Amino acid sequence: MSGRDADTLGFYGAEAEVYAGRDRELGEARLRRFAARLPAGGQVLELGCGGGQDSEALLALGLDVTPTDGSPELAAEAQKRLRRPVAVLLFEDLMADAAFDGVWANACLLHVPRTALPGILAKVQRALRPGGVFYASYKAGEAEGRDRFGRFFNYPDAAWLRTAYGKNGWDCIEIEEDEGGSYDKESTRWLHATAIKLS
Repeated sequence: MSGRDADTLGFYGAEAEVYAGRDRELGEARLRRFAARLPAGGQVLELGCGGGQDSEALLALGLDVTPTDGSPELAAEAQKRLRRPVAVLLFEDLMADAAFDGVWANACLLHVPRTALPGILAKVQRALRPGGVFYASYKAGEAEGRDRFGRFFNYPDAAWLRTAYGKNGWDCIEIEEDEGGSYDKESTRWLHATAIKLS
């Protein structure tokens, strides 16, 4: 997550054990579609891994996963689940260059300020190899704001998100929309964006 918002990081630090241990839907169909687009044993970077549930599922699908989170406390919780190192990484500190076949960023880039998101997307693109697949999900909305826990969200709509990705020249962008839940137990409209780096 972005290191610029102390309240958001503070929430995850204070709630790490509960947040990481909660029951949540994994979205197995989406995980499988992502994995199917990668080479067998492909290398995947997970940003904002939270409790490590998605990394666990991707590992079970045969991928070589590097899990990371911006919260030291959440990284520690994920490490317990995965029994492998989980690096503490803020999005803006991502410096990898053509190192991964896929980047998985479920419900984490939604904390990046709108003005900063194109720059973070450029870092993700640089981290991918040609043909690399990038998945990220966002809570949909009309303007940036905070939830009742004080967490910051960019709340994009599909058109705004497509423009933000377009600034980085992704070769293919798919955006799906659905209704789902979230930590605050409120019905949430989600945007699921998948982009391909072809060159």
